[in-house]
Amino acid sequence: MRSVEGKAEVRAEAAFKTEDDLIESITSPTGTHRPVCRPSKPASFPLQGNHSTEERFLLLGFSDLPSLQPVLFVLALLCYLLTLMGNSALVLLAVREPRLHTPMYYFLCHLALVDTGFTTSVVPPLLANLRGRALRLERGGCLAQLCASLALGSAECVLLAVMALDRAAAVCRPLRYAGLASPRLCHTLAAAAWLGGLTNSAAQTALLAARPLCAPGRMDHFICELPALLQLACDGGGQDSTERQMFAARVFILLVPSAVILASYGGVARAVWGMRTRGSRRKAVGTCGSHLTAVCLFYGSAIYTYLQPTHNYNQRRGKFISLFYTVVTPALNPLIYTLRNKEVKGAARRLLGGVGRGQDAQ
Repeated sequence: MRSVEGKAEVRAEAAFKTEDDLIESITSPTGTHRPVCRPSKPASFPLQGNHSTEERFLLLGFSDLPSLQPVLFVLALLCYLLTLMGNSALVLLAVREPRLHTPMYYFLCHLALVDTGFTTSVVPPLLANLRGRALRLERGGCLAQLCASLALGSAECVLLAVMALDRAAAVCRPLRYAGLASPRLCHTLAAAAWLGGLTNSAAQTALLAARPLCAPGRMDHFICELPALLQLACDGGGQDSTERQMFAARVFILLVPSAVILASYGGVARAVWGMRTRGSRRKAVGTCGSHLTAVCLFYGSAIYTYLQPTHNYNQRRGKFISLFYTVVTPALNPLIYTLRNKEVKGAARRLLGGVGRGQDAQ
């Protein structure tokens, strides 16, 4: 039976005369997404030895769902515009309004910058993908996109943990908060978040770049995401050790900040439980509720994507989850942090009022 299947697979592979034929077969209901190492392959994926080092990647995106593509295009474009406008407005308010010159809004500005860069590394290629059947990327372009998205996503992981520590200090040690959250410490923590993201991204991208990838380099995804790329890796000596190192790095960058967040909110819960007045409890919950919502949205999908074994990763399901945390969540964050925030809404009214008075004076 295996020999029959092998012959059928060889005949099917030989039938592909062009890249478009290859894409069409993949997006058909009977297409397969399993990369297979063979001594021969299409001309667009040249081999050196048993693997490819100059291959182009075919990102199939949502080409297997043509009726859904226009809807996703509008959704992605709308979310991207909301992300740009919402985060830009948040940074502008935090910089212009003296009342928002606090550690909480300082870290929120960094989160806005991270979200803007993160979604910018993903959405433009996604929009191009949704306009056609597949996106072709050279190896260098694919690794560059991976490096940028990993760096910014990892920085957000650390930054959300830093913000949790800040909220815990504000609720649990209100009298000492000004001394604990000094400007120097805030700058150091923000720099640590950016540096941690860059370090994790550089390490994982370097490890992946050193691995041979089997042809054909096709992914049922809309971005060069690490789990999907790892499924293209060829088996060979030492590769299991490299994959374990990469998995350990992902565990560290996700679970250590998660532990910090859980410990911080454990302290917040104890402090809130000990408060005597309902007003104090409501203020504490309002202070932490927005951040906790953002944490759940981001970490839930990221942990599902990155902390499962590579062989269990389903690209078809994974691309929808990735769409949520790379496109939708960054658009929701400005709304989450501002809709119930009286300080931000008051700063926006004062800024708009000042602009209106300036126009009337002219």
